[in-house]
Amino acid sequence: MKPWSLSIIVAVVLLAGPALTDTPYAGQQERSSKSLSDDDIAALRKGEGMGMAKAAELNGYPGPAHVLTLATQLGLTDEQKQAVTGIFERMSAAAKPLGGDLIAREQELDQLFAKGEITPERLSSETAAIGELQGRLRAVHLAAHLETRALLNPDQTAHYQQLRGYSDPQAPGQHQHHHG
Repeated sequence: MKPWSLSIIVAVVLLAGPALTDTPYAGQQERSSKSLSDDDIAALRKGEGMGMAKAAELNGYPGPAHVLTLATQLGLTDEQKQAVTGIFERMSAAAKPLGGDLIAREQELDQLFAKGEITPERLSSETAAIGELQGRLRAVHLAAHLETRALLNPDQTAHYQQLRGYSDPQAPGQHQHHHG
C-alpha cells in the first residue's frame, strides 16, 4: 500500500465518521420535552413571539415590544407609548398561560411515546390540541401587531421598517399598507 493511500483512507473515515453519528437530533433525547428546547420553553413561559408573527412583522405591522424599544427613534408620543404598553401587557398576559399550556401538552405527548402508551386516537387528539393552542397563541401575537400598527402614523411605520432592516432607506414609501 502506498503511503498516500493510507492518508486518503484515514481522511475519508474521519470525514464520514461524524456524518454517520451526528444527526440533527443527537443529544436531544435527554431533554425534558423532546420537541421543545430549553430556549423554546423559556420563551413560551415569557410570552415571547418566537417568530409567530412574521406574517405581520414582515408586511409592515410592527410588534409592540420592538416599537417600545424604538420609541425614541420613532418619535412616539406619550399617548402612543401608553397605548403600545397596554397592547404589550395584554398580549403578554394572554400569551404566557397559552405558552404554559402548550409546554404541558408537548410534554404529555412526549410521555405517551416514552411510556409506549400512544395510540392513533391519542396521537390525533393530542396533536389537535397542540395545534389549537399554537393557533391561539399565534393569533394573540398577530393581533398585537395589528393593534400596534393602528396606533402608528404612516411615517412611523415606514421608519420602523427601515430601522428593522425590512425596507430600502431610499424608498420610504415601500411596504406602507396603512389603513387608518
